[in-house]
Amino acid sequence: MADVGKIVDDEALVDEEEPGADVLVLTVPDGAEGRLDAWLASQAAALSRARIQALIKEGRVTCGGAVVKANAKPKAGQVIEISVPAPVAAVPQPEEIPLDILYEDSDCLVLNKPAGLVVHPAPGHASGTLVNALLHHCMDLGGVGGVERPGIVHRLDKDTSGLMVVAKNDAAVAGFVRLFQTGGITKEYMTLVHGVPPKPTGTVRSLIGRHPENRKKMAVVARNGKEAVTHYTVERRLGDVSLVRCRIETGRTHQIRVHMQSQGCPVVGDALYGKPAADKRLPQMPARQLLHAAHLVFSHPVTGAPMEFTAPLPEDFLPFLA
Repeated sequence: MADVGKIVDDEALVDEEEPGADVLVLTVPDGAEGRLDAWLASQAAALSRARIQALIKEGRVTCGGAVVKANAKPKAGQVIEISVPAPVAAVPQPEEIPLDILYEDSDCLVLNKPAGLVVHPAPGHASGTLVNALLHHCMDLGGVGGVERPGIVHRLDKDTSGLMVVAKNDAAVAGFVRLFQTGGITKEYMTLVHGVPPKPTGTVRSLIGRHPENRKKMAVVARNGKEAVTHYTVERRLGDVSLVRCRIETGRTHQIRVHMQSQGCPVVGDALYGKPAADKRLPQMPARQLLHAAHLVFSHPVTGAPMEFTAPLPEDFLPFLA
């Protein structure tokens, strides 16, 4: 069985809100000693030191809004918040959720994911996901490529719309793994950005890794990141915003959003990397980041037949194109 965990992710899912999380609040008293992770473990009986360390690495342990370091010294009066995500069901359940399927055969399907649909169960999103919908639509999908994410070989962020492929058996999983690892899938996105990129056509090449201060964000980093390559073309200038086509060679978490921000042109409506004040000045306030996976070209993962799909821009783009 193919190792789906090694596949690069298109605009990979990173939840920005976790309504199911529990938050523990601890105030450091006088006389606290040793490392902060050890002191927290001694105070939170339900959490081991290893679990505390894992939560710190995930950016879930903060003091005054800043992520703490495991080896820091506890200081009297500090208020430490620990966000413990809710457990996720090990086996997703089928749910009748409408799907916009553009192509389907016995090996795979191609669908147009709407904005707002989470791809697979995660903390805060235990149900109502694409995986739940796929399990209802494909009765024999359970376990294909993994129990928790059956059929999923790449992902789109919750608020990114557009084309996704789904594997329906292990042979298709293996085929898609090869395609992603060898660059055998062409992926193009359309996005609206603030301003205009420095060149009409260009390439952004960088390392992308976790933001050094905000673990929920990614960033262009000098080291300890993964190579990311985005080719872009400005399709139209529309006053204060531009319609841009992006073709990605890699699929790092939030890649297009981070790369457009690095060019001084963040994606319109992007609450994490964008310009909220500029969004408010637009004729219509965007409800999400205006990023859409518009075009896919690849060879069928089992038969090798050429495949090509296009998804038109969603309706929420249209007011900005007038």
